[in-house]
Amino acid sequence: MSSLIESAEHRALRAAVAALAGRYGREYFAAAVRDGKHADELWSEAGRLGYLGANLPMEYGGGGGGITELAIVLEELGAAGCPLLLMVVSPAICGTVISRFGTKGQKRAWLPGLAAGTAKMAFGITEPDAGSNSHRLTTTARRDGGDWILTGRKVFISGVDVADATLVVGRTEDARTGRLKPCLFIVGRDAPGFTHHRIPMDVASPEKQFELVLDEVRLPADALVGDEDAGLLQLFAGLNPERIMTAAFATGMGRYAVARAVGYARTRRVWDEPIGAHQAIAHPLARAHIEIELARLMMYRAAHLYDAGDDAGAGEAANMAKYAAAEAAVRAVDQAVHTLGGNGLSTEYGLASLITAARVTRVAPVSREMILNYVSHRTLGLPKSY
Repeated sequence: MSSLIESAEHRALRAAVAALAGRYGREYFAAAVRDGKHADELWSEAGRLGYLGANLPMEYGGGGGGITELAIVLEELGAAGCPLLLMVVSPAICGTVISRFGTKGQKRAWLPGLAAGTAKMAFGITEPDAGSNSHRLTTTARRDGGDWILTGRKVFISGVDVADATLVVGRTEDARTGRLKPCLFIVGRDAPGFTHHRIPMDVASPEKQFELVLDEVRLPADALVGDEDAGLLQLFAGLNPERIMTAAFATGMGRYAVARAVGYARTRRVWDEPIGAHQAIAHPLARAHIEIELARLMMYRAAHLYDAGDDAGAGEAANMAKYAAAEAAVRAVDQAVHTLGGNGLSTEYGLASLITAARVTRVAPVSREMILNYVSHRTLGLPKSY
């Protein structure tokens, strides 16, 4: 039960990040989107203060904490209206995988920069024809002497334009069985044969989405992260933090939306009393707050399990947390917009852009239906339909 009670250190971290985020806020974030820029100033300051590397080992410049601390950072940034989506990818997925499975050389090369925010790494797993089925990935890696040759395509990959490298999921052939197994490769941005093309998106975010093309990309032997035979173990070491951090992104967004709506409902008068005095306004906002708080509990349970080394338990909890947080965020944003009426759709109040952003958390990095499949099969023991 101690994991349910936030420590003094965590409260202090939360307050410090909230203070940083409050100096930037939604207006800064919206201006970056409008001007086609990235949130570079906020990212750099968060890195200098040690927040981006909160989960990475101290010996490589990190904070020595875990996903719990990193989730606190992202949640508080989101609650102030300026979440950094690339935190889900660069320190949470890539930093975690490299710190757990990378060679000493890979750790020295990447972790200090990821922790400080001076280096960024994207993560390439999704493919045009594979969807949520990682067993259908067609990006393949084959040996050529001492090198690897990587060929394939990826889609909806965040932040490739600002990333120094991309951690790409490919598949290699198992010499014993002949079956393809997933492996992780670090691909530098300037690697010959590695190109990216922006995918137009109706999502208001400084981070852009890209299609990647890997055309016979030659990589040195040390581009392989970890053990060639570890396969899914290493992959899910990154995917569980991804789900937890997506939950943090969603709960922060939901908190921001509810806070904006509550502030409006306290002061907006149409008749004698503020509209927040009416139960038709107050009760839905209270329900949205309750749902967000419940999702937060599962999110920090998942983070606690992951940081404690319980990968199996964390997998179940991380999927549940991502599901609950996404649903709560979508309903919170919808109710916030509805509370403000026409103002909820205006640029001035900055809530309308969250409608699409909240929906993204329902479908990425894994859809709610696939999470329901996971729970029905893994937790409830029901048979698969596919």
